[in-house]
Amino acid sequence: MRLIFLGPPGAGKGTQAKLLTERYGIPQLSTGDMLRAAVAQATDVGKRAKAVMDAGELVSDAIVNEIVSDRIDAPDCAKGFILDGYPRTVPQAVALGQMLAGKGLKLDAVIELKVDETALVKRMENRVAETIAAGGSVRSDDNPEAFKRRLTEYREKTAPLSEHYAGTGELKTVDGMADVDAVTAQIEKILA
Repeated sequence: MRLIFLGPPGAGKGTQAKLLTERYGIPQLSTGDMLRAAVAQATDVGKRAKAVMDAGELVSDAIVNEIVSDRIDAPDCAKGFILDGYPRTVPQAVALGQMLAGKGLKLDAVIELKVDETALVKRMENRVAETIAAGGSVRSDDNPEAFKRRLTEYREKTAPLSEHYAGTGELKTVDGMADVDAVTAQIEKILA
């Protein structure tokens, strides 16, 4: 089972991915984790990525695509995977499609969690308040202004993926505002 979750920050993609990884025994592949692992293992592509990062620059799509390709080839991905944070742009999505085709694979679904952004901001504010009340630490970007910037960035850069995957027929949408179990049930119905 090869899946991509789409949706803005706070939509519940991570929660749903965790549930599916447990149920189906497939890994959740985070671009950040893959990048850090490639650098730590000093793979060829990891060395190139490290040089770029050490220079204070952003890692190119070509390097990210190669890291994703290498990770998909790992034995734990034989039964499938859930991509988290990749692709972020339409060019990355096109590259992913070509990469998978070259491996004789295809996506099973691209699942978009549709949410109300105003409600997401409120949800984030409540989560921060609950974390503080419980004595926990809060992420530096968990404040309304930063969160709204992340939502704007999502709309501008990542949301066009919805249109791309709708065009390929792979996009399925679920109501991300429903409770966790209801969202999971919607996703299970798509995957059945």
